[in-house]
Amino acid sequence: MSDQAPKRVAAVITEWRKLSHADVLLSRILEPERWGHEHPFQLKLAAIYADQFPDKIDLCRDYCRRHQVPIYPTIKGAIGLGGSRVAVDGVLLIGEHGQYPLNGRNQQLYPRRRLFEGIVDAFRLLKGRVPVFNDKHLSYDWLMARWMYDVARHEGIPLMAGSSLPVAWRHPQFEYPIGTELTRAVGAGYGGLDAYGFHAIETLQCMVERRKGGETGVAAVQSLSGPLLDQALKEDVETRDLLNSLYRNRHGAQFQIESSATANRGTLWKIRYEDGLDAAVGMFEGLGPIFGFAGRRRDKSEADATIFELEEGRYYGHFGYLLRAVERMMLTGVPSYPVERTLLTTGLLASLLQSHSEGGTHVATPHLAEIRYQPRLWPIAPDPVGTPA
Repeated sequence: MSDQAPKRVAAVITEWRKLSHADVLLSRILEPERWGHEHPFQLKLAAIYADQFPDKIDLCRDYCRRHQVPIYPTIKGAIGLGGSRVAVDGVLLIGEHGQYPLNGRNQQLYPRRRLFEGIVDAFRLLKGRVPVFNDKHLSYDWLMARWMYDVARHEGIPLMAGSSLPVAWRHPQFEYPIGTELTRAVGAGYGGLDAYGFHAIETLQCMVERRKGGETGVAAVQSLSGPLLDQALKEDVETRDLLNSLYRNRHGAQFQIESSATANRGTLWKIRYEDGLDAAVGMFEGLGPIFGFAGRRRDKSEADATIFELEEGRYYGHFGYLLRAVERMMLTGVPSYPVERTLLTTGLLASLLQSHSEGGTHVATPHLAEIRYQPRLWPIAPDPVGTPA
């Protein structure tokens, strides 16, 4: 643990109710022992702006009253603590959960871009810049996400984003050495294609970015369901074998995905990277609540496969490991891992949902082909599952 004084952070959130992302992150700062943490976080929640206060289930007012955290009616007020200068050391943008509409692609229209713009406007008016963490993907819309990324670079704002999946437990514990030669890769997930599809793409991306040459961008994507999925599972033997190797970690050595019926009428996302790597993400609700990865190395015949484990219930400890990464950024001013990963996964999700809404069209992604970055070393949660951060 560092001897540095806790860093003051302002939270800009959509809502705070039980087990919302605001709850499992912010109440962890205020009451770490209740979440099983032996060592408190070196963060002090200094102020909050909330976009919504849900009737009867709001926790924001109660927590802030008990811990004497002021709630401001504007983002500028929260970042300046009511004054004329930036008065915090960092900002947490938690734009997940709340009553927001869906678009025609079944994407929840969380106002992360609007909230980020409010943060940037506050920085300009208050004449200061501090690190910003954005929970999950940047936006439902690619142009909005790219705007957020470009503005952060232009303004000199350290920006980090993403969810808890890349830092969660893995069974078996496994990471590729940076520079590994990969020939094929798959990720797996379940649940809604928008909210949980992002997590599944992250499980893939946090592994394949470690390949030889680093991340080179994505050339094209396609979303396959129904007969297109059946055809893909029949013809693409390599992808099917990798998916089987992943799901056998949970369902046993004899498990076989043979058709969309086996996968409970799921969806398969195909991704072609600029360097020629072919990858896929299976979203198969009927195969259980699993996030995972499988890949094949050039110098190894057997596939590598691991399940990304979450601590569901009680402590939800994977959020603790995410918050440790955020804490390190707030202490050092340097993102713990590249925001370009989240920029790419944001764009992947938007393009794949476009393909899905168009019945499985092949979508070229020249806007994602230019996203290149190198991975950074950051630890994942140590065994066993439930070990507190």
